[in-house]
Amino acid sequence: MPKHGDPIEYQVGERTVKVSSPDKPYFPERGFTKRQVVEYYIAVGEPLLRAIGDRPTTLKRYLDGVTGDWFYAKRIPKGAPGWVETAKITFPSGRTADEVCPTEPAVFAWAANLGTFDFHPWPVRRADVDHPDELRIDVDPPDEASFGDAVEVAGCVREVLADAGLTGYPKTSGGRGVHVLVRIRPEWDFIDVRHAVIALGREVERRMPEKATISWWKEERGGRVFIDYNQAARDRTVASSWSVRGTSRATVSTPVTWDELTEVHPDDFDILSVPVRLAEAGDPHAELDSVTHGIETLLEWYARDERDLGVAELPYPPDYPKMPGEPKRVQPSKARSDT
Repeated sequence: MPKHGDPIEYQVGERTVKVSSPDKPYFPERGFTKRQVVEYYIAVGEPLLRAIGDRPTTLKRYLDGVTGDWFYAKRIPKGAPGWVETAKITFPSGRTADEVCPTEPAVFAWAANLGTFDFHPWPVRRADVDHPDELRIDVDPPDEASFGDAVEVAGCVREVLADAGLTGYPKTSGGRGVHVLVRIRPEWDFIDVRHAVIALGREVERRMPEKATISWWKEERGGRVFIDYNQAARDRTVASSWSVRGTSRATVSTPVTWDELTEVHPDDFDILSVPVRLAEAGDPHAELDSVTHGIETLLEWYARDERDLGVAELPYPPDYPKMPGEPKRVQPSKARSDT
């Protein structure tokens, strides 16, 4: 068996984090090793903790690097040190789990040693895991569209948010998409927050019918950019700001300003460039927590759509139990008429 070097140790705050096989290839196309991923997470530990600290967080782990298999770790791994804290979350099925809940930067280096590339936090804090404090809009272009198309739709998302009295903060997804984050008061449950995203997405679709869609079924999207409203459902998450993504280039989901969003490309941001950018320019999302918003206007839009369209609810993901008011969860081309 090939060896990848003796273990090394890093001092991260008050913790000593041991890294095994530091020279193990994680991104062979770029020549990046486990050591470099760990050092990346040490470099961005402060803004990453600001982004996901005290949030139950799923770890996306690649034990053999980006060319190997990966899995989501929704429970704290066995053998975790005592200082790695947890939060109890409840899945749509009703089952519960104790999930990693970062409370200090050392957690990120520890997780990277376990093969974690990206962190998928719930949009809640540990003190109240049933009421999101973050509205997340996932702008997802199909294969035939581009990052530029996602940026164009994200610009419309910004306008719609502003009309609803909300301020959004954009970031690259690390792939071809864009995520927009909004800090909200934790006064609404997951169903309400998902309805708010549906209302927002439906308004974006009205304003850009040739470019954007909230159609759950791919056969109805027609190559348009999808506002993935189901990322707001319970136990659905997106990669956090500052997360390394499982791409051959080791791209990073990177916070940007709205002005920058029209000028950058996802490949601009990787585990080498992002720490330099952070040191020179700081965190573009540093003020995200400065103002918390309400989603009353979006929920008013949802109620209006319910009245005008007859039904405003949209299908949930296939692994969910049947939800109240949900329309038929079947691909339209395969649906049979009710008789």
